[in-house]
Amino acid sequence: MKCPFCGDPNTQVTDTRENDDGDVVRRRRRCVHCNRRFTTYERLELRLPHIVKRNGSRVEYSHAKLLASLELASRKRPVTTEALEAAVERIESRLAAVGETEINSAQVGDLVMKELKKLDKVAYIRYASVYRNFADVDEFSSLVREVQVEPKPRRRAPPPPGEIEHDLFDE
Repeated sequence: MKCPFCGDPNTQVTDTRENDDGDVVRRRRRCVHCNRRFTTYERLELRLPHIVKRNGSRVEYSHAKLLASLELASRKRPVTTEALEAAVERIESRLAAVGETEINSAQVGDLVMKELKKLDKVAYIRYASVYRNFADVDEFSSLVREVQVEPKPRRRAPPPPGEIEHDLFDE
């Protein structure tokens, strides 16, 4: 593995870890020449379907493009790179499981939206605003209402003076 900083081919692996699913290996490396550290990821190369875009053109699936779109949607949000990588891995697994040579970009977008909805509601709304290409504000408002947190239940008022409140755990 070449050092991305100085280009020297001599690097040492200092730490190796697998993700929870065991399908990605993360390696911390150190360049012998410039002594800088960097991280590499090894993953199984899957035969993923080509993406058929809205205009009918076909493009090769790109891990980097998918990750970049998730990163853009979650920019300045409390979502870790590891969580985004895991989401991309889950999406890729689903795409590979389809078993088709081509898949519609809308299907990929739906998978991305499901993953973002689990990770971060704001990132989900950001992605949806571009992906769904809303025609008017009402469509956007309905999406926001869909993901808003339900109000917390109100606390019970204390019992009136002289009335005893029974607790299930007192018996």
